[in-house]
Amino acid sequence: MKNIHCKVFGHDYKVTRHVTDHVKEYTCVNCKKQLTTSGNGELTLLTPKFKEINDVLERMHLKRVANQDQERNKAKLRIA
Repeated sequence: MKNIHCKVFGHDYKVTRHVTDHVKEYTCVNCKKQLTTSGNGELTLLTPKFKEINDVLERMHLKRVANQDQERNKAKLRIA
């Protein structure tokens, strides 16, 4: 019954996870189909391989953001 709504009206995707600024994971509210942003910006099915890639990307992104924040704080201390 859930798939009928998607077949008639199309999927209603909502962002379920922000991996990086450009990569996100989406889930259909009705049928729970999961998609992610691929390397070229298109939506693709969220397979276990893409899930693992997104996990690694998120870790790398969080490390980079943390390092940038530390550098900014060091620069502020030097100025003050």
